[in-house]
Amino acid sequence: MRSHLLLLLLLALNLPAQEEAAAPPGLTVYEGRTIARTMHWSGFEWLMRRVREQEEGPTLMRQQLQVKPGMVVCDMGCGNGYHTIPLARMVGDTGKVYAVDVQPQMIEMLKKNIESEGLKNIVPIDGLYHDPKLPPNTCDLILMVDVYHEFSHPVQMLAAMRAALKPDGQLVLCEFRAEDETVPIKPEHKMSKAQINKEMNLNGFKLVREFDGLPWQHLMFFGKAEAGAAAPSK
Repeated sequence: MRSHLLLLLLLALNLPAQEEAAAPPGLTVYEGRTIARTMHWSGFEWLMRRVREQEEGPTLMRQQLQVKPGMVVCDMGCGNGYHTIPLARMVGDTGKVYAVDVQPQMIEMLKKNIESEGLKNIVPIDGLYHDPKLPPNTCDLILMVDVYHEFSHPVQMLAAMRAALKPDGQLVLCEFRAEDETVPIKPEHKMSKAQINKEMNLNGFKLVREFDGLPWQHLMFFGKAEAGAAAPSK
């Protein structure tokens, strides 16, 4: 009976039983930070809200990425493709965008948007909570917009993304500013620069650049730290 109930739960969550069984336990707190719950796919319309340009400055954010034609980019936690589609146009026909999400419903919406836009350089990936399923040493840039703070397996995900980056690749975090009380976002969905740096440094990354010109968010760029520069967090 217990195994039957577990199977029903896994099916309800759209998680294959064998993959969930292999996953390590998820965390609720990491390095003193409460991990937020993943935004449910049914809230996708919030991603497309008209005031997002005013509140987050996504066009300005993407300009700061300095993405060029031919680059290989990952949109981690891509949702229905709000950033994926513009990134695909930025990298052009000679580039590629890996679009990763853990919710199959988001990936299905993304695929429909890809088809309607006629784009051929996007690779949708059904990721796992502990594994983005990215090929190693392929990405020039991995972008996470309002995503990292929801990772239930931050150590495993950071290790996998680090492996997926080219030697000079960059991991980019865009997170709502915890230091600013005027940003109208729940505390668990915000991060401070100090907390971001702490977690990235513990997992083999170093800050190489940052941009402070977005309305509500930090934009921070991390490269791979040299081996032995920082021990991964347990």
